[in-house]
Amino acid sequence: MRIAVIGTGLMGTSVALAARRRGDDVAGWDPDPDVLARAAARDAIQPADSLDRALGGAELVVVAAPIAQLPSTVSAVLAATTDATVTDVGSTKASVVKAAEGSPRFVGGHPICGSEARGPDHASAALFEGATWFLTPVAHTDPTRHRAVHSFATALGATPVAIDADAHDRLVAMTSHVPHVLANIVANQTGASRIEGHEPLAHAGGSLRDMTRIAGANPRIWVDIYLDNADAIRAALQEHRRRIEQVESALEQGDAGFLARWIGEASHSRRRMLEREYPDPGALHRLRVHIPDRPGVFAGITQALGAERINIEDFEMHHISPERGGTLTLLVAGEDAAQRGAALLESQGYSVVVSAVIDED
Repeated sequence: MRIAVIGTGLMGTSVALAARRRGDDVAGWDPDPDVLARAAARDAIQPADSLDRALGGAELVVVAAPIAQLPSTVSAVLAATTDATVTDVGSTKASVVKAAEGSPRFVGGHPICGSEARGPDHASAALFEGATWFLTPVAHTDPTRHRAVHSFATALGATPVAIDADAHDRLVAMTSHVPHVLANIVANQTGASRIEGHEPLAHAGGSLRDMTRIAGANPRIWVDIYLDNADAIRAALQEHRRRIEQVESALEQGDAGFLARWIGEASHSRRRMLEREYPDPGALHRLRVHIPDRPGVFAGITQALGAERINIEDFEMHHISPERGGTLTLLVAGEDAAQRGAALLESQGYSVVVSAVIDED
């Protein structure tokens, strides 16, 4: 199939690489000549020197422009083509669906994947494997076009899910955009605070690091996302404010019952989320291992656990300093496996703390 990718940053180049891997002919164009050249150097696209030339003969056009330029770019692509099916990969949908003005050839799209890195140098053909790929057809969408984009997303390894554009924006506000807002709030509040001369950031624990991992993300991308999805983000923040006021009231009144139910509800919600990734989240245990900062430590630990047939479900590394080393957090399934793993690593001189991921009590 002849495909045109408009916008050759991380997402566009990843689409191109994945399409090339399955044998498609992919042309590409980007308003930034350097970005276009870097995508071409990855052998992801055949670079075109204009939008019209990139669109020539295309059966499917994938628009991967920045959020602020996405509606106008989709409109320009629809105006410049007569037969091509057009889709996009933007993280907000209502504005671009509106810009398409009910064209039967347009099917809005949003693959739920990405990277904290950006640009074509970090693109990957495997980016979409296992990802949810939202599609936002409307009443006037040609069913044949919808099926074509659905099949394309499937071929790239994703799972397509149809959703209304406004519902999509409310959903991603809650699951992606508001978490970024809250991470920034916590990071900024902590960074601006002093407590009797002590700087909180200098004494940050794992909770703060975990909650603020996504804080400070690329403002060139996130300012546009916040503004484009402002109504849905504001509505979600208003609900957050109501829930925070409930907690404040419980603290003021010493309402232990409310706080216990509130924490229990959060545990249940987190378990439901983890059930998508693990067959039995309740069986997951953490092994927190203090490790020195030297080559080969991580490999030695994984090999030792593998030799005992203890499977690592997931892991995370936190570096403290060259002198103090860091903490390696391993997830394993089953209390017995966790205890065996801890005993093995302690016999090799490591300090290990074992805890359940979900407190069933």
